[in-house]
Amino acid sequence: MDQLDVAVIVGSTREGRFGPVVARWFAKQASAHGGYRLDVIDLAEANLPAALSGQVTDEVRAISERLERADAFVVVTPEYNHSYPASLKTLLDWHGTQWQAKPVAFVSYGGLSGGLRAVEHLRPVFAELHATTIRETVSFHGAWGQFDDQGELVSPDAATAAAKALLDQLSWWAHALRDARRVRPYAS
Repeated sequence: MDQLDVAVIVGSTREGRFGPVVARWFAKQASAHGGYRLDVIDLAEANLPAALSGQVTDEVRAISERLERADAFVVVTPEYNHSYPASLKTLLDWHGTQWQAKPVAFVSYGGLSGGLRAVEHLRPVFAELHATTIRETVSFHGAWGQFDDQGELVSPDAATAAAKALLDQLSWWAHALRDARRVRPYAS
């Protein structure tokens, strides 16, 4: 089977954020799984305008091209105030057609809920954008205590199994939807 292009989106832009640690761990899992070409899009480096003026900047255009190339997406998100970060909302609002008829998976992290409330808030937003969210997720409850100073999981078994299930399901959906888009272009 040919490789899939997957955009891994690091959703947090806060100073001192933990997202890059989680994203690096997930990228290692995806590389070991095989079948994926990863493009890590760190929203802290994207410089997307907060005001939706309709004026497409070079930064918006650059991210648009990367999202357009993707066969699938993995959103790495924290939970802020029982929801997802404003940086993710900005990304979603600047882009529309790039998400259509493509699968989206979630890797979340946070305190007791492990970011799952953020994921549940993102699902209907992606549905509105005509994307398909997959069921399997990876969630880190109390994430800061689960990783060592080198960014490795202290007890990796459960998270590694969850990542494999997510990647298996993402592969199925990405291949199916990519094949479908080739046969019959998606129209919203």
